[in-house]
Amino acid sequence: MERLRIDKWLWAARFFKTRSLAAEEIGKNRVQVNGDVAKASREVKAGDTVAMRLGTLTRTVTVRGLSGQRGPAPVAQQLYEETPESIAAQAAFRELRRMGSEPALAIEQGRPTKRDRRELDGAVRHAEWDSRWSASIDADDTEH
Repeated sequence: MERLRIDKWLWAARFFKTRSLAAEEIGKNRVQVNGDVAKASREVKAGDTVAMRLGTLTRTVTVRGLSGQRGPAPVAQQLYEETPESIAAQAAFRELRRMGSEPALAIEQGRPTKRDRRELDGAVRHAEWDSRWSASIDADDTEH
């Protein structure tokens, strides 16, 4: 086997769970072969460079082998070799996610109590910007 459809290869290499998902991502122009936007029927061969956008991360791999069957993960990983730039981008992305704060950690005590809610509502009512009920321009500001 010298050539294989890109959607079938992406499925066999375990980048996508189903072949139709691979074809759908290819249809959204999220997969490139050798720098060109691919179609699902595009054939790849050993040595081609495949770049695919998976979420916010772009993975770039070099095709090392072809397989028309989906096998176990260790066998699928032998079908491609990831570029050093892609590996570095993945590591940076993982580090960024790890260093990012958990939004729930900013909440100290959970939901506000009834007393807290009254204090919050009172602060909003007394705020200067909330005392205006209309977004119209004041009469002093209009000069004709």
